[in-house]
Amino acid sequence: MPTTTQRVAVLGGVRIPFCRNNTAYADIGNFGMAVKTLGTLVEKFNLHGEELGEVAFGAVIKHASDWNLAREATLSSGLSPLTPGITTARACGTSLDNALIIANKIAAGQIEAGIAGGADTTSDVPIVYSRALQQRLLNVNRQKTALDKFKAAVRGFSVRDLKPGFPGVAEPRTGMSMGDHCELMAKQWKIPREAQDQLALESHQKAAAAYARGFFKDLVVPFRGLDRDGFLRADTSLEKLATLKPAFDKSPSGTLTAGNSTGLSDGASAVLLASDAWVAARGLKARAYITHARVAAVDFVHGEGLLMAPTVAVSRLLDAAGLTLQDFDFYEIHEAFAAQVLCTLRAWESAEYCKNRLGKDAALGSIDPAKLNVNGSSLALGHPFAATGTRIVATLAKLLEEKGSGRGLISICTAGGMGVTAIMER
Repeated sequence: MPTTTQRVAVLGGVRIPFCRNNTAYADIGNFGMAVKTLGTLVEKFNLHGEELGEVAFGAVIKHASDWNLAREATLSSGLSPLTPGITTARACGTSLDNALIIANKIAAGQIEAGIAGGADTTSDVPIVYSRALQQRLLNVNRQKTALDKFKAAVRGFSVRDLKPGFPGVAEPRTGMSMGDHCELMAKQWKIPREAQDQLALESHQKAAAAYARGFFKDLVVPFRGLDRDGFLRADTSLEKLATLKPAFDKSPSGTLTAGNSTGLSDGASAVLLASDAWVAARGLKARAYITHARVAAVDFVHGEGLLMAPTVAVSRLLDAAGLTLQDFDFYEIHEAFAAQVLCTLRAWESAEYCKNRLGKDAALGSIDPAKLNVNGSSLALGHPFAATGTRIVATLAKLLEEKGSGRGLISICTAGGMGVTAIMER
């Protein structure tokens, strides 16, 4: 094993516009979105026929036939068919995790270059047989004769057996949706509706401004008639957001709405990572480097906030890097819900939380809001679960390149009470 590590360069990334479910990508599915995204990245960096060390690509909501999604999409991408692919899933952290998988292999000298990414659709979802019908069909298959198969098929049959099953959005251990859990967090941390709507408004305003100045021109490839994200509302306002009814807790105390929560989305993204030697050999340039990463989990079943794991992961990340929370030029915090971002920031500002949960002598402190999600984030751009991580990696790499030097923090909460975090520098 090598005794030194290689730097991990982020050369750039690409994504298709993210859109609302059951719209432009309703009939294409994860494979089609993945092929378009990977193929565009191959073209962008002239990788036709290149054998890369790995393609790590994932999806959260996928059909059984997508079990080898990364490899199948790789075979259709223009890369050498000798390029391996690994298919992964860690809910909303999937593609950031994939970037870390590739980064760790590069750092360890196992590979010199690889692609990370993810695709997700909430339009083309797997609809499955009921458990009763599944067991009936398996029993029919076990029978030897036609008569026995017929008897197994009709014995005790009920029309209710034909009711299909749809993917659930609830946490299996609590039966509550992510929005339900985030409502509890908002109440615990006393996050008012107005603050949530304000953060959502700013996300749309910043994303619209980024599109207007051409920031996304080399990051977003037109696809199926779209050239920008379908969620973006440049003309929204606090007045419009205030008219929306609560989406989860529908009582007068509910604060999460369709306007300050991410909508169901379809889309895909990918980034190219490599060693310095690989970059130099091809005459390319690194936009930024992935330098540190940490993941963490919380016990949401017994009272912790479902989406608070990034507070823990970032604390450990700062310790590992020898940094403070204020030592960053950019903060890319995934906006699953406006309330989740605000709860995270308030927790870092709480001396009690930082002492009792993070084991700190003092609060991690506040961040400069002018450095937070400077080009908008998931509330304005959309959130295809497995595609958000590498969207953020590509965005932050370009921000650091534009600045010329600096450091950025990535924080992503996930279903199951986990958080994935990373530091990028230039």
